[in-house]
Amino acid sequence: MSKEKFDILESTCVPLPLDNVDTDQIIPARFLSATSREGFGDNLFRDWRYDKSGQSVTEFALNNPKYTGKVLVAGKNFGSGSSREHAVWAIFDYGFRVVVSSFFADIFKNNALNNGLLPVVVPEKFLRDLLYLIEKKPETIVRIDLENQLFTVLATARSFTFEVNPYKKECLLKGLDDIEYLLGIKDLIISFETKKRV
Repeated sequence: MSKEKFDILESTCVPLPLDNVDTDQIIPARFLSATSREGFGDNLFRDWRYDKSGQSVTEFALNNPKYTGKVLVAGKNFGSGSSREHAVWAIFDYGFRVVVSSFFADIFKNNALNNGLLPVVVPEKFLRDLLYLIEKKPETIVRIDLENQLFTVLATARSFTFEVNPYKKECLLKGLDDIEYLLGIKDLIISFETKKRV
């Protein structure tokens, strides 16, 4: 399934200054029965966004109209817990295209890259400063340049170079999934297999 191409994104951010957010907090298990990826965003952080009577929790960032954008800035150790891919689906379906943290669980990170969501790892101090800035100035805009692997806070010109798997980077830049990538190099694969048989 083709994804939208990712090159440069400039956006405001939504802060989630909580450490050790696991996949069950991202998308509770009771919402995993759906058979398509659409609609999971409705239940993103469900138990934090709504109280037991179904009313919005006004102090939670996703319910606060002053916070908008395609970048979720989370605390340390984001996406731990079970390997459910639905957690990434929920974040992407809600409208986020980047998640920033100082550490991601490996399975979550790989699931994100496989589904067009870019996980950006920044140093702990940089993350805390960014969260503080966003909470004080929700209009803060960040720029994510995937080609040059550069994360920049435009207001302060503070930048940080982030790491990304080269293969997944190419897939994100071209908007390809794994199957589409392989089909794109089909001739190279056939040539390689032909030479092996000789």
